[in-house]
Amino acid sequence: MWLNEDKISDSAISAYRQSLLSSCPNHIVIDNLFNQSKLDTVINILQQPHDWQTQRHTYSALYVDDNQWQETTNEQRFVQRDSWQPETVNKTAAQDLLSYLRCDEFMSLLSRIFNIEITDINVADPEINTNYFRLGTDDFVEQHADDSPGREVCMLLYLNKDWNINSGGELVFIGNEKQPTRIAPLYNRCVLFDPFSNGSEHWVEKLNSKCSNEYRYNVTSWYWSE
Repeated sequence: MWLNEDKISDSAISAYRQSLLSSCPNHIVIDNLFNQSKLDTVINILQQPHDWQTQRHTYSALYVDDNQWQETTNEQRFVQRDSWQPETVNKTAAQDLLSYLRCDEFMSLLSRIFNIEITDINVADPEINTNYFRLGTDDFVEQHADDSPGREVCMLLYLNKDWNINSGGELVFIGNEKQPTRIAPLYNRCVLFDPFSNGSEHWVEKLNSKCSNEYRYNVTSWYWSE
């Protein structure tokens, strides 16, 4: 089983809902939601360097190629990171987790927390909306919003064992102007948020330049309602 039972009890769901509605942006942080031994297997798979490809976004276009990237100003660039693109499609724990995050059981959990029906019934290609990403010291995720039409929930799951808080890599929500919300990317930490709520624009602090041999790993997953 992928989830820890004590993290999905009725009382836990109730507490999540209260926290979600009282925070700016509307978000919750759940530590140890997933089975750690299963995640340990996943992170071992993600260490394989040949399964990663560089992904770049600008504010005006997604998935730009190298030529487009070079023609774009620094001010227009908002994402440079690696996405997980394994050379083979053999059934692995890493692929199993991605499949689980789009299954009815997990989307039912999100529906209970956010009090809205989450479904892939009208999503043309659900699989592209859930994947692993990693950031190195040269990579970045600048301030942006995830408020695509119909998108109800954004999920981040961090896969960084023994993360040093001095390494950088914090998720930062703009929150209200006086108090941004900062979340460290600790192992088995799940962040769920409403991308249309106030203060939900966010960015990722760059990794410390001294961490040249480190990567910041996470799963990002987006969900829609009917």
